[in-house]
Amino acid sequence: MRDIETRALRYRWYIFLLFAVQYVLLFFHRVCPAVLAPELTKTFSISGTALGVLASGYFYPYALMQVPVGMLSDSWGARKTTVVFGSVGGIGVILFGLSPDFGWSVFARILTGLGVSAVFVPGMKIFAGWFRGQEYGKISGLFVASGSIGWVMGAAPLALFAQAFGWREIMVVIGVVTILLTMLTWFIAADTPEAKGLPALVEHRQILTTQEGPLRGVRQIFVNRYFWSVAVWFLTRTGIIFSFFGLWAGPYLMDVYKLSPMSAGTILSIFPVAIIGGSPFLGYLSDRVLVSRKLVLIGSSVLHAICWLFLLLSYDSLSVPSLGMLFLVMGIAAGSPGNVGFANVKEIFPVQMAGTSIGAVNLFAFFGGVVLQPLIGYVLDMTGKIGGSYPPGAYRTAFIFYAAISLLSLTSVLFARETLYREKGTAAS
Repeated sequence: MRDIETRALRYRWYIFLLFAVQYVLLFFHRVCPAVLAPELTKTFSISGTALGVLASGYFYPYALMQVPVGMLSDSWGARKTTVVFGSVGGIGVILFGLSPDFGWSVFARILTGLGVSAVFVPGMKIFAGWFRGQEYGKISGLFVASGSIGWVMGAAPLALFAQAFGWREIMVVIGVVTILLTMLTWFIAADTPEAKGLPALVEHRQILTTQEGPLRGVRQIFVNRYFWSVAVWFLTRTGIIFSFFGLWAGPYLMDVYKLSPMSAGTILSIFPVAIIGGSPFLGYLSDRVLVSRKLVLIGSSVLHAICWLFLLLSYDSLSVPSLGMLFLVMGIAAGSPGNVGFANVKEIFPVQMAGTSIGAVNLFAFFGGVVLQPLIGYVLDMTGKIGGSYPPGAYRTAFIFYAAISLLSLTSVLFARETLYREKGTAAS
């Protein structure tokens, strides 16, 4: 019995690695248009607005599919959901590389976003069946960190390879790799150890099921006040990440500090690198040291708010090393605790609702980015450009919004429910 349990403990890491590689590619597709922008503009003879439409073709289907993918993962099976959607995503990437015109490229990006929408949520659902409660924060932290590797790959490395081989060739190769990974998922992954003839690794009380249908489960999630506390935290925190670090941080560094694109990119890359180390660390801190989800969420939110208040007070007077250090701290405080938030949401509800609950809260994360990106652009435009650049005062106004939003994020998570204590048999707060 001990040998077969050891086999199950070893086998789950093969499944984790398989989903982690797919999550790396997911993030790569998310950020690659920024680096390929000159080539895409030239290839399809499009304007900046059209380039924005092309890039956003990924985000909308991805966001809209989070709850349906969660429901499918819970009812139909996470493995099947990933395989079907992953095949669509691989085809989309190949079509993007072969697109003859702008219309086809947008369609291909939509297929890509639709396909990769079924990586994160099904992966988190499967991990809930293979990793115990006090391991979940660590494993989800490693999973989130793997995505940041894709963020880094989609920056300078992609630019170098695109220059050497051409962006079309790279996309076709990555599309083929995506389909191969999908095939491996079908043959290797399993929703639970029992599906592979292995002993259960998750305590019985964690896998209790109910007779509620998927729509009833969605209603149960959205009427839960503890869900809304974390959902608002995700909306505000991730909205800041997508808005500032995913869009406006680069112009800020170049407009205010007159940094070159390469120097700005170097500082920007510190943020995802911090997430690579910070996410597993905060997961371990939550699982083993503090034995608490809520304390990690509150502590990181306090640090995040302090960073924005500091940046608001010194928005145009920091040295380059200070900017790098600030981006490092913000990567840990803002970018790294997401895995702990997902673990908290997963643990509020029965495990058979893990996919739906994680998908639901992930929807709010993307909605925050969709709202804040144009909102901050509007705030900057209120001041207007001077000589083709936004003046420091425009960014100061934007930072007032960011600081206020970070305080809202902190306030919301104060009302979160402590879930890790509940798994240990202690009453939740």
